[in-house]
Amino acid sequence: MAGLSDRLDLLLGNKTASALAEAFEIQTVEDLLRHYPHRYASQGRELADKEPPEGEHITIIARVSTAAVVKMRNRPGQMLRVVLTTDTQNVDVTFFNPQKVRHAIKPGVRAMFSGTVKYFRGKWSLTHPSYLILPEPRGGDEDPIVASGRIRGSGELAGIARAGAEAGAGVDMSVFDRALIPLYPATREVESWTIMRCVRQVLDQLDHVDDPLPKTTVDERGLIGLDEALRTVHLPDTKADIERAQDRLRFDEAVSLQLVLAMRRHGNAERVAPQCPPVQDGIADRFEARLPFTLTDGQHSVAEEISSDLSRPHPMSRLLQGEVGSGKTIVALRAMLQVVDAGYQCALLAPTEVLATQHAKSLRAMLGSLGTAGELGSEDKATRIALVTGSMSVAAKRAALNEAMVGDAGIVIGTHALIQDNVDFFRLGMVVVDEQHRFGVEQRDALRSRARGGVSPHVLVMTATPIPRTIAMTVLGDLEVSTLRQLPKGRSPIKSSVVPARQKPQWVSRAWERIREEVGEGRQAYVVCSRIGEGQDDPPGKDEKEEQQTIAATDLHDRLSGQLLPDLRIGLLHGRLPSDEKDAAMAAFDAGETDVLVCTTVVEVGVDVPNATVMVIVDADRFGVSQLHQLRGRVGRGKHQGLCILITGANPGSPTYERLASVAATNDGFELAQLDLATRREGDILGKAQSGTTTTLRLLSLLGHEDVIAAAADFATQVVATDPALADHPGLAAMVGAALDSEKIDFLEKS
Repeated sequence: MAGLSDRLDLLLGNKTASALAEAFEIQTVEDLLRHYPHRYASQGRELADKEPPEGEHITIIARVSTAAVVKMRNRPGQMLRVVLTTDTQNVDVTFFNPQKVRHAIKPGVRAMFSGTVKYFRGKWSLTHPSYLILPEPRGGDEDPIVASGRIRGSGELAGIARAGAEAGAGVDMSVFDRALIPLYPATREVESWTIMRCVRQVLDQLDHVDDPLPKTTVDERGLIGLDEALRTVHLPDTKADIERAQDRLRFDEAVSLQLVLAMRRHGNAERVAPQCPPVQDGIADRFEARLPFTLTDGQHSVAEEISSDLSRPHPMSRLLQGEVGSGKTIVALRAMLQVVDAGYQCALLAPTEVLATQHAKSLRAMLGSLGTAGELGSEDKATRIALVTGSMSVAAKRAALNEAMVGDAGIVIGTHALIQDNVDFFRLGMVVVDEQHRFGVEQRDALRSRARGGVSPHVLVMTATPIPRTIAMTVLGDLEVSTLRQLPKGRSPIKSSVVPARQKPQWVSRAWERIREEVGEGRQAYVVCSRIGEGQDDPPGKDEKEEQQTIAATDLHDRLSGQLLPDLRIGLLHGRLPSDEKDAAMAAFDAGETDVLVCTTVVEVGVDVPNATVMVIVDADRFGVSQLHQLRGRVGRGKHQGLCILITGANPGSPTYERLASVAATNDGFELAQLDLATRREGDILGKAQSGTTTTLRLLSLLGHEDVIAAAADFATQVVATDPALADHPGLAAMVGAALDSEKIDFLEKS
């Protein structure tokens, strides 16, 4: 018999275990049983995705409608052209070795087909898929034909037969007599039916699984036991069985995640941080007194929350989220000055050199003589601001590093260069991370460790991309959340419109005219492209044909300068430019010496040029919802109305066009955040930079299971309050690592 922690090579053999480990990092019995089916096929009913994504490896059940050997058009030889019938559509399949498969792939045959999706003229197909011939529903009279479609197999898990002797060969066909057939996430090397066979083999040998959840919790939520859930999710008899099993396993996921977050919160409360209470008539008070405007009620409220946190002897861990232009930087600067008043330093981490340089410039301007300590004309309680970026000259970087090391600089601003080992702080008391979703957790943790003397610095992370409550409860569940919704007085909402370039080319021409009109009024404009051009730094995953359909920044810069807007001063800014050229391009635009700045998403966050009133985003369908909201927040930051024009090749009425129309219809970032979560894969929302792994949730939906997440959070908080290390709950401790990816746990423990 076997337990959850047993290695699979002892049960399935080295060959199969190695294949599972390589494809899915499945190594133990529990790893395999937590690789849940992603859907189920009903007996007697064929199944296929309506529009599976290009390049995805899928498994479908279908019946062969026609199968004909035909000559190849462009080279000698023949191929087997097959049409499959499913419950929703017909699917074209091609085999390039007809003599080896035509005996099995015949009209009327029902089979599982597994291959990579390819689209041509809007219709998807499979080329040379693997296949497994299935018995007829409800048990046919004749023996089913069982064959492997890996005709050109290279030795991997090949030779599938009904009564195969090797662990990696046989498929127990009795599973196909069931009312529901499980289909698993699979690869070309490890097909769904191979996983199905492995699961059956393991379940046959599995001992009873003890339940890590208290019986009271299981009963209160009406859940089934873990042993029953793990068996039922793979071999259900009814749809109700699937729902019961998934309810239990989904709660396991939520509990595992919330236990880690609760342990982090408890550990944070146990750490020591520098106490930084407000100092009367200090630099913070003087800064606030000289502001030329009044803070909003929201800014005052959030500033008080942060000030209270900084006064305590335990490290602050707070997320400051707010609309684009809501004044987060002022609040963060006020908090940093409170820390400086207490004799400590602050580090401000920005995702790009452009933004780091902008922060240094704007903070120096806001502080004035309060930010020029040691210089002629500075005030007696002034501090200094140091900027550290990777492309600075050796001399300039050495000077900035020295200011950080000896403590002359109260605020040190930088990019990833701040995290390098040679950056040392004299007395680090607070870390501010701007646009926190742009950084990996390990990077933030490395900066946090720069503090000396066994103390942990306070941490404030900021984002202008509002975060739905369910994500805040999961990915950022250890942070207190402060929110700014109110915009400063005088700020007008940005007007947005969508331009269908193919149907309305005259509207595209009108967009360039709007830029000319705004420039004629003394204002400026951005033109944003999805890629740089010339193969440089283009987004991954785009083929040559796709790139030809989008407009590169370098190409559009030339067209605007030479043809479309030859009378205007056109600048160019992108991430591949040398640092001095980037600084010069941004400085020229900031000073009004450039009328139009053609750029990439390097201006997405933090760039503040109040005179810029128009933004044209070309190929807007290439950007995400939150990214579009961030980009358009660069205009309308002064006294004039902002305008954002979204140009797209998508057809009106299509899902892509409707997504852009939704962005244009509202300036509410919180509403758009929900739209973003609804239209993107949740693994992408949690993203590698955010979570440390590309996919983290198996059954738990951040959009649809808020009640499950909240209940799990309450349960985890109660458990950790009395048993912080889970020493008295070994089952829960084991579940933390079992129900979630190991990389996800590593990320949570480090962050």
